[in-house]
Amino acid sequence: MDSAPSVASSAETAVPDGSPDDAADAQPAARPAEHRPWRSARRLREARFDPYWLAAALFVAYATLSVTRYRRFASMSWDLGIFEQAVRSYAHFQAPVVDLKGPGTNVLGDHFSPVTALLAPFYRVFPSPVTLLVAQAVLFAVSAVPVTRVAARLLGRRRGLAVGIAYGVSWGVQRAVDFDFHEICFAVPLIAFALEALLRERWLAAACWAAPLVLVKEDLGATVAAIGVVLFLRGRRAHEKVTPLALGLIGFGVLASAFALSVVIPEFNTSGSYDYWNKIDAEGGGPAPTIPLETALRTLAWVLVPTTGLLALRSPLLLVALPTLGWRFVSHEEHYWGTDWHYSAVLMPVVFLALVDAVHRSRRSQRGWLRGYADQLPAAVAAAGLALCTALPMAGLTEADTYRKPAWVNEAEGLLDRVPDDATVEANIGPISRLTQRCRVLWIGDTRGVLPDYIALHEPNGRTPDQLVDYARQLHPTARYAPVGSAGGVHLLVRVGGGDRATA
Repeated sequence: MDSAPSVASSAETAVPDGSPDDAADAQPAARPAEHRPWRSARRLREARFDPYWLAAALFVAYATLSVTRYRRFASMSWDLGIFEQAVRSYAHFQAPVVDLKGPGTNVLGDHFSPVTALLAPFYRVFPSPVTLLVAQAVLFAVSAVPVTRVAARLLGRRRGLAVGIAYGVSWGVQRAVDFDFHEICFAVPLIAFALEALLRERWLAAACWAAPLVLVKEDLGATVAAIGVVLFLRGRRAHEKVTPLALGLIGFGVLASAFALSVVIPEFNTSGSYDYWNKIDAEGGGPAPTIPLETALRTLAWVLVPTTGLLALRSPLLLVALPTLGWRFVSHEEHYWGTDWHYSAVLMPVVFLALVDAVHRSRRSQRGWLRGYADQLPAAVAAAGLALCTALPMAGLTEADTYRKPAWVNEAEGLLDRVPDDATVEANIGPISRLTQRCRVLWIGDTRGVLPDYIALHEPNGRTPDQLVDYARQLHPTARYAPVGSAGGVHLLVRVGGGDRATA
């Protein structure tokens, strides 16, 4: 069924501008009665655009963070290069080969993320890693629209804006924006729109928003199933006959993940398996490394305390976070357990919309302390989010150095410009994202027999030219490399003899 909840409708009827927070302002005793409809209509129009103005502001902030980091030559990992290689292949109607994962590697054998092909038309027009960064900023910013919109609908305009701001500056989203580019930027808005539809009791819309998550990453089928569980619980509570839809969504999510993990990925993987199983089982059958329990507890505290004041525990929407937390804590990869990188971004729309649901429920509680706590919590989490910004990436927006491109970066880029288009380059983090748009780039030490035309290394405290030549000889004993030059901590070597030119 596709209808809005009666509680929200009654709230909008009771208050002229749809905001319980502004009820007193909406009925000023000193104003003539004939002025009230005009004032209410104006404020209602203003409130309707709040989510979009907020999203626009967040887009500017996110894009600025990402693009200025790229300009400063400060990429955090090889992921931006990996995704650019995949999108570049899609843009030229080719299989998504990512040479950074190994020469000729089809990325669908690493992670099942065909959704990134949606960026191909934009990349074809603007072939640059910046295209990916801007697209990611757009997707994260758009995810604030459903969060803010449903919060305002259920809690009132001011509380809705507070929740939207808290979500937009949340640590999980900021960490993901700061982490160059990742496919989960598609998952975040899909989850947000799906959960908004659940809160508005638009069951079919919720299922339609959730289903495409299986095209974002192979593990998100479990998240789709969890949304199906919540759909079943809320539909039954609302006396709606959504059981077939809910069960269908649960089954679809489970089967989609199983199919991706057992059929699709092994089919494209040269080893015929899913490489990330070893993140759960130790390689070689030995004991898996142990991760301190306090790391998991600290992550859970960050997920629930500054974002929801623990009140989200009262909402069944929090069940949607369990699959992501589950695979992270089952693994023995320490990066999955912590709060760094991009791994918590998909949790942010879940916990904030669970907060909205919990506040809405608690405001009808017979316990006065709970009603009071729920009423004040949206403003509190917004204040906490803004305060934490001083220790998060957004703090860089207030620093002049963020917007300056160091002179050494221009020098390094000038050196890399000496690499001809379509050359094969072996590189580490730094040069990668400057070359993937026009060259074939391989990861340093993983060329698997391919002899690159050039070797590009970013080593600010680097080796001498003789040491670089020796290092190249260790990497490729049958070839000979000579220094081209060094600039800004980047060192470039060219192959001058030995072996055949690199081949596909």
